Amino acid sequence: MYTPIIIIGAPRSGTNMLRDVLCSFRGIGTWPCDEINFIWRHYNINKDTDEFNEGMASEKVKKYIHNKFDLFAKKENLNFLVEKTCANSLRVPYVNKIIPNAKYIFIVRDGVDVAGSASIRWKAKLNFIYSLKKIRYVPFSDLFFYTYNFLKNRLHKLFSKNKRLSFWGPQFKGIHSIFSNYALEEACILQWQKCVDLSEKAFDSMDNNVIVRVRYEDFVLEPSKELMRIMNELDISCKPEKIESVVRIVKSKSIGKGRKNLSKSQLNAVSKLASKTLNRYGYKA
Repeated sequence: MYTPIIIIGAPRSGTNMLRDVLCSFRGIGTWPCDEINFIWRHYNINKDTDEFNEGMASEKVKKYIHNKFDLFAKKENLNFLVEKTCANSLRVPYVNKIIPNAKYIFIVRDGVDVAGSASIRWKAKLNFIYSLKKIRYVPFSDLFFYTYNFLKNRLHKLFSKNKRLSFWGPQFKGIHSIFSNYALEEACILQWQKCVDLSEKAFDSMDNNVIVRVRYEDFVLEPSKELMRIMNELDISCKPEKIESVVRIVKSKSIGKGRKNLSKSQLNAVSKLASKTLNRYGYKA
């Protein structure tokens, strides 16, 4: 038997870092690609959003995803299987219905920092190796759909005036028309806000004993202390010296880095848009 650990967080919020640190321990592992959104979306690929509700977790969906989790955990001989797909922050009830025995880590980072960082990703160059690692886990019947959308997205970046992708990250309702009214950095903080707000709403109605809350800034400033707390809350035994060893990769220089990518007027605009959510988590709006 193994325990699924699902990391929930908006893009550019430290989800990769947290996953990699956890998977440094023996018996804890994850898929050898960044995310498995293809698996989570199987049988629901016709939806133009990642905001799935519980009703979309049909029996065949549950069976398919359960099978993928079970096979991978067995193949790798895992005690804990870590999964990190940022789009899951928009559909926690859907995920929880499919994997009801999962434990969750909910990580939140300063939304303004996220907006400054994410806006760069919308214009980033294609990473072929990254894409090839993910394509291995695309269900064969969905391959044409994702290939078409991938090419369409890259062509949009190539020929559009602003040289950005047509979509990136979790697809919340309304994201495809958002640029009619908002600049890129504003779209990024609205994406962050949607991910955080929907996750928080879902977790408010769930058992607190299966949820570990992490503030990104706290983790990178005191990684040993925070990781030990996380491991204790997950009921995973570990030695202090191992904790010290694995957190060597954690750096705090990213705090405030995203904000530096934004002008004063951009900072004011994004802060105003998400002030309520920023204030809830103690971030400066």
